[in-house]
Amino acid sequence: MSHAATNPTTPAYSRLSIALHWLMLLLLVAVYATILLRQEFPKGSDIREAFKAWHFSLGLTVFILVWVRVFARAVGAHFPKPAGIEAWVARVGHVALYAFMIVMPLLGWLTLSADGDPVRLFGLGLPPLTGVDEALADRTKEIHETLGTVGYWLVGLHAAAGLFHHYVLKDETLRRMLKW
Repeated sequence: MSHAATNPTTPAYSRLSIALHWLMLLLLVAVYATILLRQEFPKGSDIREAFKAWHFSLGLTVFILVWVRVFARAVGAHFPKPAGIEAWVARVGHVALYAFMIVMPLLGWLTLSADGDPVRLFGLGLPPLTGVDEALADRTKEIHETLGTVGYWLVGLHAAAGLFHHYVLKDETLRRMLKW
């Protein structure tokens, strides 16, 4: 299979793109870790509430930074892209990841708003997205939790694609994201 990216002179992504890529991974790991760790502590305990607050703040940070990534991607270097099904799969995968990083924090914010809970970004109060509506809160929470499971798959498939490029296709895709 011929790839334009197999050329060793293919440039790396910008430092901003690389930093944002790996920062987003760390943030997503932290978002998942905080919500999972929260469950290990009794309801109403300070540590459980702290994990919950961190989950919200880190999720909203993902929401903010994804827009920086969208902008950086739009104005950054564009590399030759593969044609055919590979290009389609890559495009769908990236759109799904970006949509996930936009929709999940919004669903969390909407759930908190509909529950009547304060929405805080590292202590800074944010406006509610809706009035109190228990039925809406229940629906958005369920969707948020279901998409949380989907997120594991999206991140895992993205990582698998990087490894596939590196070990099977033997192109520079993964190396470009590792060059600093």
